[in-house]
Amino acid sequence: MADDAALIASELITNAVQHGRRNCVRVSVEHIAPQAVRVAVADFSHASPMPRKPEDDEGGGRGLMLVGALAEQWGIDKRRWGKVVWAVATRRPQPQSARKRPSR
Repeated sequence: MADDAALIASELITNAVQHGRRNCVRVSVEHIAPQAVRVAVADFSHASPMPRKPEDDEGGGRGLMLVGALAEQWGIDKRRWGKVVWAVATRRPQPQSARKRPSR
């Protein structure tokens, strides 16, 4: 869960810095349940980010697709001064093959 939350935060912060106004962002990470954290990034832009499918040779443009794949849910809350983009990362169950087997 921590790795997913860190990657989600990195992508949301990158988007806010690249596309927001004033080069000022606010980041919060909140433990909202025993197995879940909410990452939120606020910026002063009113433009809503939209996931898109970039061309194979593009160097960027995959951030929100990645957030959507990693997050249990994500969204955008509009504010008078800008917006907050948030995502919830949860602990994923381990695949059966990755679980420890009892030793004999």
